[in-house]
Amino acid sequence: MANHKERQKKNLEDQNPSEVEGKMGESIKKKTKKKKKETHTVTMETIAENPNNISPIVGYFPSGYDPLRNNNGGVEELSTKLYRNAKRYNRLQLVVSPNGSQVDFVGTNYSGEATSAQLCTYSLGILDKETQTLKIVPIAANKIIRLEPRVRGLEVQETEDPDTAKQELTAEERNDKMRELTQTYSSKKSIRQARKLDSLRQQEDTGNQEEFDRNIAGAINKEALEVAVATDSARNIPPHDLDATIPQLAYPLDRIISKGEWDFLLDIFELTEAGAEMTPDLYPCFVCNRSYKLEHIQDEDEKKRLAGIFSFITHLVKFKDKHSMDGVSSAKHHKFPGILSQKFTSMFSISDSKRLPEEKLTLLINHVLVLTLFADDFRSDPSDIAKDLRINAVALRPFYEYLGCKLVREKNVVLATLPVPLVFPSVRRKRRR
Repeated sequence: MANHKERQKKNLEDQNPSEVEGKMGESIKKKTKKKKKETHTVTMETIAENPNNISPIVGYFPSGYDPLRNNNGGVEELSTKLYRNAKRYNRLQLVVSPNGSQVDFVGTNYSGEATSAQLCTYSLGILDKETQTLKIVPIAANKIIRLEPRVRGLEVQETEDPDTAKQELTAEERNDKMRELTQTYSSKKSIRQARKLDSLRQQEDTGNQEEFDRNIAGAINKEALEVAVATDSARNIPPHDLDATIPQLAYPLDRIISKGEWDFLLDIFELTEAGAEMTPDLYPCFVCNRSYKLEHIQDEDEKKRLAGIFSFITHLVKFKDKHSMDGVSSAKHHKFPGILSQKFTSMFSISDSKRLPEEKLTLLINHVLVLTLFADDFRSDPSDIAKDLRINAVALRPFYEYLGCKLVREKNVVLATLPVPLVFPSVRRKRRR
């Protein structure tokens, strides 16, 4: 070690001091020298996609194949073909074939990796240094196509098209999937309603057929339907009994709300049990101003009955708002139970224009007024429900009279009562002079 250090020292002494300083200066300049960045002041131009011309196509080779490297040191010749679906014009298939090879690289914009979620937009930028312009062009189908190698002549099983897979699902399989998603992700209320709906649907198992018949018989009252049809053609009012001796039987409640529908009218009852308040933006004023009645009822069945009437009134009012010009915003986020939505659509004959016909609007208002009589023990103040129906309280009086009600005044408040037996007003005709 000592001999080696002495030889290095002797060599440095033999060199010219100026040569040593020159070499040291060159090495320092090399270290401190920085590369200059090339800058351009360009004009950006964004080119929109033209339906008559195909946009640039961008693809990549995940197998590691590089067309820029070959044995000759140049660019390998490639044959590129683009296919478009005749029926679905937005579906593309790109085929890249190297010259002299039996392997093709195939990719699509509708299967495989292209079906995954995409949260960005791709574009291709072309910089022209001579004209100092940067053109930004959208790429075809906004997809970077994955080119998979395939041996030419061999059949390759295509991945299933998601749309085709959906079409091949039977109705029972779709119901099973929806039931599984509901049980996994939905709220307790939605799960409970889904179970009750399942009990009303027809099952293939013969052992459950009798139970299904009993449930569906309770949900659809044939007698009520017959009476309703006859009533619609006659007076356009809810089912009624002219021989009733008490107001509760004049318009039978079980013919207005079927047995199987009460299980879907528990939302207000559950809100009351939870101690939550009902807001006017979600529920009609009539219901909000009478919610205190539920707190004073001790019997649970009676409380469910009144809460169900309130809920049915709410759905009727929201259904009217949904199919009218002046109240559609209030019913925008309202959720109707499936069984009631089908019933209302059939009962009130919603046309293609999504508007209630005049005679069906009258029928809906008559249903609401009858239910308000039940809620107020047949002494009802029309002012609240008039606001919910967007009708003047005075203009609402003929509807009560048409139902056989009498309007009485108590302490400067007009109340609608229902005397029995029902007596309907006769049709007044103008006399000719």
